[in-house]
Amino acid sequence: ALGKCLAGFAIATVGWILSGISMGLVEWRMWYMNHPLLASSGVTCVGMWRVCIYNHESNTSKTKMCYRYTYHDDFLPPSICVGQHLLLAANILGLLEKAFIVLALRNVYMGILQKNVTCNPFVASGILNITASGCILIVVLWNYYSIISMEGIEFPSSFHVPFKPDVQEVGSALIVATLAAFLLLLSGRIFLSYTFPLDIQTPKSFRGH
Repeated sequence: ALGKCLAGFAIATVGWILSGISMGLVEWRMWYMNHPLLASSGVTCVGMWRVCIYNHESNTSKTKMCYRYTYHDDFLPPSICVGQHLLLAANILGLLEKAFIVLALRNVYMGILQKNVTCNPFVASGILNITASGCILIVVLWNYYSIISMEGIEFPSSFHVPFKPDVQEVGSALIVATLAAFLLLLSGRIFLSYTFPLDIQTPKSFRGH
């Protein structure tokens, strides 16, 4: 049972790290343009926190311009604005889960039996992980729907980016976030299904000998 718990801890840690990585990546939505009159006749990576525009100046040279979003940007769609808050919430929940699972592992090591389910740190860790997974999954599905429905973004005219690209595809960041959501959900189920060993000796049993 302890090995199962340690496996859940490892899975949760990897999921939390991947969640943080997906936040930093810009390749959530990949926009491909082929407009000869536009400066951005190339690729535009639309991320949760910034957008990067790759301009093909010639067959061999390519320039890159990135713009970090601010709270004053009113051109951002809800899938990005809300997604930012959900990803932040998921990472904060993941950090809290780490504190609870360390406490839970300490209790197992010291033989402290948690009879009250509502105070069981394993249950708290499981709920936090599943909630974090849900936050990430909402962002993933929302942005995936925006991609398949070819939703556009009204970027400032100085970006020289059209409202909609010729082709819009899923980026690597969205795939990383999907994997993070799956791992957090899996670890949450592991923690919720964990049962405290009945044959473990608690501090009272040691004092009774």
